[in-house]
Amino acid sequence: MNFYFEAAKTLDRLDAKEGSIKGVLATLPEKDRKRTAALVIETLKYKSALIAVMDASKIMTEERKLSSRNLALVLVHDVLLSNGIQAGDGPLKQAILRHKTRLRSEFQRIKVKRGVKSNDELAQTGDARAARIPRYVRVNTTLWTTEEAIQFYESRGFFISGPFESSKGFARDEHIPDLLLFSPQCQFHDDPSYKTGKIILQDKASCFPAIVLSPPTGDDSVVIDATAAPGNKTSHLSMLMCNKGKLFAFERDRKRFSTLTMMLTKANCGNVEPVNIDFLAVKPTDPKYSATTHILLDPSCSGSGIVNRLDHLLETEDENDADQEERLTKLSNFQLTMICHAMKFPSVTKIVYSTCSIHAMENEHVVCEALKSNESRAGGFRLAPLQDILPTWPRRGLADEMDNPDDASSLVRCSPDLDATNGFFVACFIRNIGPCNLDVNLAKKRKDRQDEGRLDGAKRKKKKSKQKD
Repeated sequence: MNFYFEAAKTLDRLDAKEGSIKGVLATLPEKDRKRTAALVIETLKYKSALIAVMDASKIMTEERKLSSRNLALVLVHDVLLSNGIQAGDGPLKQAILRHKTRLRSEFQRIKVKRGVKSNDELAQTGDARAARIPRYVRVNTTLWTTEEAIQFYESRGFFISGPFESSKGFARDEHIPDLLLFSPQCQFHDDPSYKTGKIILQDKASCFPAIVLSPPTGDDSVVIDATAAPGNKTSHLSMLMCNKGKLFAFERDRKRFSTLTMMLTKANCGNVEPVNIDFLAVKPTDPKYSATTHILLDPSCSGSGIVNRLDHLLETEDENDADQEERLTKLSNFQLTMICHAMKFPSVTKIVYSTCSIHAMENEHVVCEALKSNESRAGGFRLAPLQDILPTWPRRGLADEMDNPDDASSLVRCSPDLDATNGFFVACFIRNIGPCNLDVNLAKKRKDRQDEGRLDGAKRKKKKSKQKD
């Protein structure tokens, strides 16, 4: 039954909004990942019908041993839609099988009620917007060049045209270097380039944060990815750094950390040091991290912008719903805490904040609060100007949601309806080194010199006093 327990636990995590389907499945033990993922995805496809069957059969109230609704859900799925429960006899299996006839009867009633003839017609269909998003493939230039990648795919029958003109057509992206666009139907999981880390399957919008951060490439550069798993953005940063300097990749969850380390090894990220601790637990003055100049923040968010080929299976909530508003408030508070913590690092000059959310509460509102924070004022932070944050990208922040509407141009948004990407948001904070801060620094230096002068004067007086004696 361990297989079913793992699947039920995965469904519990998805119900708790702990991440996207792809992200949560990536944390499963590799040994059983494929089998567990298949059951989770198939159960989600039929979740609406299965819950209706379970409610009608009253199986949860009549069988006390079935304390987990999601465990019952995966077991009922295999009774009705697979080859039966693949486990030895036990009390949980027997609890389901006692209702086998009733379950099948209710399943037939559901099909009649919904006007369908086949099981496939009961399955939840995909988000139509996902079909308009190309299959994005980022070339890992640490291992080969984009030109070599293009030649490789042309040798396999692909040709430069466009991702929607043909199943074999592909193109180079106009905004992100080293990003290729293929047909949405293309699959790469068995591709030798994917298996060896030479390509990364990464949505276009997800490539924006690393490009905006534009990390330094020197041997003495120090960069932090504060929430690194599963590792796509980390590997992108490492590539942009030409595998030089030091890139600290923080991930507090043990399973996600394991996924991160495997990803970084596969992508040949030699300058990355994975760290299995919470970024918020790191002291900014710690000598190991205090020289950090660039920080990437992609903290937990609602994931409301994700419309990929799996997440349409998750239930969506109305943003005005009281529970949803409470959840967004908790998320935005956490996101703000992350930004403020990053601003405490003494050498940091650039912080990129991103979410895969479409909600202003997690995006523009968090940015406004961050700009008003004590950490921002003490560090002299401001938003990077338009010309430094993807200037050719047309969709910017929501002016009506900003304290200063002019700041909206410094923010980047991606729309799943209009931009052929998942919904996304990016903001970039830079440390202000303008006249105001220069005056403060000069005043501090003058005070330091005065203090040193007073100290030297006191020493001279003390020395004279000893000579007299």
